Amino acid sequence: MVTIAVNNPDNLVNDNYYEAGKGINRSLDRELLAQTLLLRASVHLDDVTGEVDLRLSGNSQPETLELNLISPTQPEKDRKITLARSETEQGRYIGQLSDKIEGRRFVELLGTQDDHIWRMFEEELVSHDKDLLLGDEPLQGAEDLKK
Repeated sequence: MVTIAVNNPDNLVNDNYYEAGKGINRSLDRELLAQTLLLRASVHLDDVTGEVDLRLSGNSQPETLELNLISPTQPEKDRKITLARSETEQGRYIGQLSDKIEGRRFVELLGTQDDHIWRMFEEELVSHDKDLLLGDEPLQGAEDLKK
C-alpha cells in the first residue's frame, strides 16, 4: 500500500486552499456571466468520426469555443477540444476528438463576450447514445454572489 502511494502521488489534493478558494469565486463570476447571457449548449460526440457538434443558444456567438472533458480521477484522460463556429449555420460549432470518450466527466465550455470569459461547467455521464446538455442545471454555490 505504501508503494502505491509513493509511486502514484495524489495530484487531486490542492494544498493552497486560499488560492483555490479565490479561483472558485473567479470561476463563479464566469458562470454567472454565462447565466446572464442565457447560454445553453447541446453537445453531440460522434464515436465513429470523432466529430464534436455543439449547438449554442443565447446571447453570445464567439468565433471559437473551448470544450474541456475532464476526468475526475485520471488527468491523462482529460481532453481539450477547440470548436470553430460554423460559417453556414448560426449557433453551430464543430471540432474533432482524437479518441472515444466515455464515463463520468466534468464538462467545461469556455467562450468570450466583450472581452470577458464565460464558463459553463457541469458533471455529466458521457455515453455514445446521449447528447450532453449544458446550462440546464441551476448554478451551484452562486447564491451569495448575487446579493
